[in-house]
Amino acid sequence: MPSLSSAAVAEIGRRSQTASPSPLARNPVSLRLYKVLGATFDDEATREALSTLSELYSSSEPPDVRPTARQDDIVHDEVDGIDAEKIKDVPGFLQGAPPGDTAAKARKHLRRDIENKLEEGSLKFLTAFVSVDQKLDALQAHITAMRARCEEAQTQLQSTNEACKSLLDRAGSLRDERQEVKTRQSIVTLFLARFTLSDDETNALSSPDVPVGPAFFAAMDRAQAIREDCRVLMAGEDSPSKAGLDIMAVTSTRLDKASDKLFKWCRSEFRSMGRDASLEVSEELSEAVRRLRLRPELLAEALTVLAQTRQAALLASFMGALTTGSGTGSAGSRPIELHAHDALRYIGDMLAWVHQAIAAEGEFLEALLSIDAGTRMPGAVRAPAHAEGEWLGELMDAAVAGLCGPLRARVLQTVRAQESGLNAYKVARLLQFYALTMARTLGSRALLATTLRETTAASYAVFFDAIAAQGRALLRVSLDATDASLTPPQALLTHAQDLRAILALHTAEVDGDDDDAAGGGGGGGDGATIERALDALVDPAVRMCVGAAEEKDAVLPAWDRPVFVLNCLTYLADTLAQHACAARKRAELDGAVEARVRELIEEHYENVLRDSGLHDTVRACEQTPPDARCLLPSPSHEPLAHVAACAPPALRSALSSFARWLASLDAVHAPRLAALTAPALHARVHRAVQRRLGHAYAALCARVREPRSRYEAAATLLGAERPFGSVAALWQIFGINEEGEDEDAYEDQDEGRENR
Repeated sequence: MPSLSSAAVAEIGRRSQTASPSPLARNPVSLRLYKVLGATFDDEATREALSTLSELYSSSEPPDVRPTARQDDIVHDEVDGIDAEKIKDVPGFLQGAPPGDTAAKARKHLRRDIENKLEEGSLKFLTAFVSVDQKLDALQAHITAMRARCEEAQTQLQSTNEACKSLLDRAGSLRDERQEVKTRQSIVTLFLARFTLSDDETNALSSPDVPVGPAFFAAMDRAQAIREDCRVLMAGEDSPSKAGLDIMAVTSTRLDKASDKLFKWCRSEFRSMGRDASLEVSEELSEAVRRLRLRPELLAEALTVLAQTRQAALLASFMGALTTGSGTGSAGSRPIELHAHDALRYIGDMLAWVHQAIAAEGEFLEALLSIDAGTRMPGAVRAPAHAEGEWLGELMDAAVAGLCGPLRARVLQTVRAQESGLNAYKVARLLQFYALTMARTLGSRALLATTLRETTAASYAVFFDAIAAQGRALLRVSLDATDASLTPPQALLTHAQDLRAILALHTAEVDGDDDDAAGGGGGGGDGATIERALDALVDPAVRMCVGAAEEKDAVLPAWDRPVFVLNCLTYLADTLAQHACAARKRAELDGAVEARVRELIEEHYENVLRDSGLHDTVRACEQTPPDARCLLPSPSHEPLAHVAACAPPALRSALSSFARWLASLDAVHAPRLAALTAPALHARVHRAVQRRLGHAYAALCARVREPRSRYEAAATLLGAERPFGSVAALWQIFGINEEGEDEDAYEDQDEGRENR
């Protein structure tokens, strides 16, 4: 039956209260209906009870046909009295209780149905508990039997324990002994594992079938570690034990075999390096050499094989580079002997090849011997601080020793064929550079360094012979008698060009290596060499200039020999001026130039005196010294006015000529000195002559003004012509500011300005 909502029920109640009382309101059925309609079924218990009733009285199974109900206990009413036989033929949709009949039956037989349900459940429980009770009875029987068997076994066990007590004690003692034996066995096993080599390790050390590799080195390390551990154990004992001595003997034997195997393998590897073009050191080979250091005699023998192999390989490569161009490091290289006509390039290519080969050999040996080159620059002095460094130098020397013979023969043949001193000097400097480099790289006692020093000495001998022959040829040069020029001759220019090139080459090399005195590449050795070369080059040039000038002056008297000689000497001095190594020779040339300048000053002074007309007057004045003791002339000397050259007419004529000379350009510029190639010498010589002339004019004026000279109207005689008897006016004409400065002071200042 559908239930009404609470709102509907409340609305019905409200209407019933507000409406006027009616007979239905007092009807019990209505009251009952209102009560039912106003009831709520929202609580959980009510809902669960209704759900149970709904399942109990489902339409699919009417209550009257339930098998659990006993037919004799059912009370039939009119509805239940329908004969079952009569409804068999009723259609299916008409079978069953009519609508609403189930609810009526449920209200009528609710208690009965519930009791039937409870009875049915109780019967099911009783049936299940019967089977459980039977099984529990069987379990109890089994437990009773098991308890009996356990009691029997316990009895037998007690009797057995009492009978086997001695046997169990014996078994316990044997078990303890077995544990002790196991402990000792484990200790012995660990000892043997620690102090003996395994079969694989033994085979790796001694068997030739096992190659040298990581397993071999690990086995050697293992054997060495066993020896070290055994030494530690023996150090703690009062006397060496037999086991320790046996272990030391066995490991020593194994290590000796390993060293022999390593030596043979290294020797084989070293022999194969002569056939390989590349010099690559494997890790195994480097490690093998490092381990052979503990056996120096074996390592020395193996390295001897390596040196012989590398010597033969380098010699073959060098000969190939000379003749076919192979082995020089590039596939398309040309043979070195193609440039045999160019001595410098030919020798330079050979030495560069040797240097490159030594560099590659050094890198190979450093990798082989595991030597750290550190920060040593290429070409720096190699200072071996340990045995490996000495081995490296000896191996490199032995590897390139085979190159010394062919290199020496070709270098000497090329050097002796040189006729030019400059080319011979270039070759000598090149050889000296490589000799220094090889001495630093291989050591001063290395065969290659000795060979290069010998070839360097031979090259310098050829150089000195060449410049000596060049000097002798220069002395035989004669000047052209028809040539009136005063410039240095072409032979001297060519000679000076070679001298300049030699000095420039020497200066550039010495400036780039100022600290080479200890290595033999500079310092005293180079200084003595260049001094000797300067003597052989400069002295013949000076003698040629002087001798050829004298010969030409005898043939051509009008030719100005002093200016020519001075030009040649200044040209040679200027050639040496830029090089500090030629300071001594430059000083000698400066002394010769100074002597020639003084001679030129004397000669130019005489010429100026003649050109100015004062020569006879000044000489007569100088030859007639004044008597300073009295105002009268001395009995041995006549007055200056009575001397013919200083008589008033002659003096007037001389002063007139001097005035005309002062008015000409010759007073400030000497045409003869214009031929000097050094402008400073031109100014110096002419200024010195001007000063001497000014001093001579001042002395003449002073003598003329003296009363004992017996001149009448001396002031009128001197003031008739320029410079009117005024020395200050003469200094102004000459452009000389300071009047009292002597010639030597002026020369010193002029030389200082020239040097600056």
